[in-house]
Amino acid sequence: MSVPSSLATDSSVGAPSRSRLAEIALALGGFGIGTGEFVIMGLMNRVATDLGVTAPQVGYAISSYALGVVVGAPIIAVLAARAPRKTLLIALMLVFAVGNIASAFAPGFLSFVGLRFLAGLPHGAYFGVAALVAAASVPPNQRARAVARVMLGLTLAILIGAPLATWAGNLFGWQLAFAGVGVVALLTALMVWRFVPAQPTDPNASPVRELSALLKHRVLFTLGIASIGFGGMFSVFSYVMPTLTEQAGMSEVLGPLVLVVFGLGATAGSLLGARAADWNLLRAIPLILIWCALVQGGFYFAADYVWPGILFVGLVGTSMALGPALQTRLMDVAEDGQTMAASLNHAAFNLANALGAWLAGVAINAGFTWSITGPVGTVLAIGGLLVFFAGRAIERRGSNAEVTMGTI
Repeated sequence: MSVPSSLATDSSVGAPSRSRLAEIALALGGFGIGTGEFVIMGLMNRVATDLGVTAPQVGYAISSYALGVVVGAPIIAVLAARAPRKTLLIALMLVFAVGNIASAFAPGFLSFVGLRFLAGLPHGAYFGVAALVAAASVPPNQRARAVARVMLGLTLAILIGAPLATWAGNLFGWQLAFAGVGVVALLTALMVWRFVPAQPTDPNASPVRELSALLKHRVLFTLGIASIGFGGMFSVFSYVMPTLTEQAGMSEVLGPLVLVVFGLGATAGSLLGARAADWNLLRAIPLILIWCALVQGGFYFAADYVWPGILFVGLVGTSMALGPALQTRLMDVAEDGQTMAASLNHAAFNLANALGAWLAGVAINAGFTWSITGPVGTVLAIGGLLVFFAGRAIERRGSNAEVTMGTI
């Protein structure tokens, strides 16, 4: 079987050490993006106080960033279909740097929300392009491992970057956290320029070919599962700090620990989700969604107590198991629209972020206790499960129709 031209090994790749430096550069970008996305959850109370709004209103800034990812991913994937990937990665990191540094100097809440949207625009496209660059820089039988090493930056952001930035933000001001993320983005742009080799553009690349991914119902249903089913994790995590401090009486000093526990759960979930996907992809997805519904619902009861609440934050983090399974599914069904699908996977992930944070905020503002975020998460996980079964039913119906036509 031939390797698609967009994934062909780049003959310009130098020594293995240089290849590793390229992967580190790409992973550093993921580290910066992940830290910038998740740190606001740990700084929600500080941001609310300084900008004169309530903690649920800060959720709008989370949703704004996520919507930036949703809008930016498909537009950039189409407009930059023929752009050199190295140049595109540098440009994306520069925009991300500007968005985060400007967020640190936002004069008010509305400007802060708008700047979070700007910072979110390059997110999905960066991860999608970085994955393709990593895959094209190694022999075909090492592509998956190269992509996994690049994505390690996101995992480390959840485990180390966000807790560290939360600690620094609570100690010295939340502005320092976003400015620091901007500096990481600038360093990434410099390292990509220095260490990532230029790759030949795909002569067959075109906006039309990338848009073809959107015409495949299996792609759309997979993105639908991510957009809804993943939302449950964010409904809980977006408000985890005020939930545990206000409802369980947890000290803010434990905030970084909460993020570390979530990061450990997310790391374990990603590893176990990958194993489950290798075992049986189409059974793994519904089983993971059922697990998500259970642990997110369990958070409702655990959130009255500090340590059980923190434990369930880790269990909610295991919802990240859905990521590898859905990414694998998209790779199976996207065909020629690989860049679009890879970018839209992260867009869907952040649409779930926006949806979960918004619905949980609505429920909290309606007068429910903070822990209502757990049942909201359960509803979203069940919604993702329904989308999965609907997609499978349509897929089977199409397969049966093809078989019937073949017998005529």
